[in-house]
Amino acid sequence: MDERYAALDDETRQYALLLRSVTDYAIFMLDADGCVRSWNPGGERIKGYSAEEIIGRHFSRFYTPEDIAKGVPAQGLAIAREQGRFESEGWRLRKDGSRFRANVVIDPVYEHGRLIGFAKITRDITERYQAQQQLEQAQKALAESQKLESIGKLTLGLAHDFNNLLTIIVNSLETIALRPGADERTRELVETAARACDRGALLTRQLLAFGRGQPLAPEPCELNSLLEDSMNLFRRACAGTVELELDPAAGLPPVQVDRAQFEAAILNLVTNSCDAMPGGGRIRLHTSVACRRNPSAPAGEERLHVCVAVTDDGEGIAPDVQRQVFEPFFTTKEVGKGSGLGLSQVFGFAAQSGGFAELESAPGVGTTVRMCLPAGGGAA
Repeated sequence: MDERYAALDDETRQYALLLRSVTDYAIFMLDADGCVRSWNPGGERIKGYSAEEIIGRHFSRFYTPEDIAKGVPAQGLAIAREQGRFESEGWRLRKDGSRFRANVVIDPVYEHGRLIGFAKITRDITERYQAQQQLEQAQKALAESQKLESIGKLTLGLAHDFNNLLTIIVNSLETIALRPGADERTRELVETAARACDRGALLTRQLLAFGRGQPLAPEPCELNSLLEDSMNLFRRACAGTVELELDPAAGLPPVQVDRAQFEAAILNLVTNSCDAMPGGGRIRLHTSVACRRNPSAPAGEERLHVCVAVTDDGEGIAPDVQRQVFEPFFTTKEVGKGSGLGLSQVFGFAAQSGGFAELESAPGVGTTVRMCLPAGGGAA
């Protein structure tokens, strides 16, 4: 027999060679109390402890403080003892304090019918876990983008049809107003109907903005200057008990943006913030530069964006409805207090300008709505 394979005839040596050769898995023994009794190179690579440092120590040191407080290590041993096997996935600690995602299997070890310990196998699955999380986030972002795109197409068609109807109504009212001999009451009714048509036209423009059907006239702009020029308008939209301040970041690159639509979008956000603070509060407009990836294109590349955020310390928005806030006609306000088109206009304007809008909110803390527009331009 070849002397090179003589060691494989000894079963004990076989297992020792096997365990020393495995580096992708931490394979070790625990005694009945959970103390480490053996250690392999995989354990040292994954968890950072040498055999001298860890043998004799309780295996709970691999668990996070939260899991230790919940009794997770003892539960794992108890389940393995009672059910013959325990398997789970969770966060574990390395020697240096860093966390990794682990798949853990614990099997009881018996000798002559008596429990003498446990065999424990740990695998580092951090990369797989992170890839899965990124995939799920990308799938959610894609589904949300597709949903909003479908709603946008439907909204665009409805807006055009509604606009055609309004045109007929407005022309008819103008014809009635020009008829000779109209009495005062008729003129009042015509004016009332005309004001309603103006309101309908505004709603149509907001619908078109969400559906990206509103014509834009983008031009190179410096957003800090646009905000400073419009602060008087924004302050007039606020109640006397609401404080409005501008916090511009220095050195913003220019963006290609429609001035009027940008002003309308910020005005919508300021008005929403005021409505969220009926008892008064503070609204902060702040600008920044960030390298971001558009959420509607999770596979796309990151690029430089100029961001404008409107932050209030109002009532906040419940987490279960935050995903709907940019949809047309959705509103958290009382019936009759809002059309539900303000945020959809902001969303549509940002998207049509080549960027995106996002919301961060917590009940009782406040809300931030941020528009991110590509630096240098990028309007569709």
